[in-house]
Amino acid sequence: MQGVAVLGFLVAVAPITATPGASLTLVVSRVATGGRRQGWWVILGTVTGLYVHATLAAVGLAALVLRSSQAFWVVKLVGAGYLVGLGIWLLWSAARRPTGPPPTVRARRLPWRVHHPYLQGLLGNVLNPKAAAVYLTLAPQFLEPGRPVLVPMLLLATAHAALHTCWLAGWTAVSGAAARLLRRANVRRLFDRLTGAILLGLGVRAAMT
Repeated sequence: MQGVAVLGFLVAVAPITATPGASLTLVVSRVATGGRRQGWWVILGTVTGLYVHATLAAVGLAALVLRSSQAFWVVKLVGAGYLVGLGIWLLWSAARRPTGPPPTVRARRLPWRVHHPYLQGLLGNVLNPKAAAVYLTLAPQFLEPGRPVLVPMLLLATAHAALHTCWLAGWTAVSGAAARLLRRANVRRLFDRLTGAILLGLGVRAAMT
């Protein structure tokens, strides 16, 4: 694969990457909760999701989902339901958040736990049909006909992952700089409500689009 093809793909996905969505919302929310490290967990989960979509598109599994209206709707509604559920959970957490200072000792969360930021980032990306569509409709335009697909597709995913990481890392740094303010009880409660409402809106929009 030529470098110009990779560059062209990056130019094509840049506006999609810069569009605010679940990944950006999760990064800002988790950094405000537990610092920059949690933001990097979300980034890692999101990048893993990109490789999942690239692999599925290369082997043709994701194409089957988009060709079958029933299968597409199942994936779409599951993803929308996840975002809605996550938004409701944040709104519920904001309502139950104590007014005192946050505890200084936090329990360790393993990556496979439901509320771990890595799993939230992964599911937020994997369950997004629009992310799958990038590798089914956009990425093939930058592949060479008649050649193996898997390795070039993963190369495009690597470039996409690098771009996505840089974008979300910037927001991680900005959110980390404002973390002290965001951890104040009243500010944190307001921020949880705002984040929950955004995720809830994204889920409803995904279901209705």
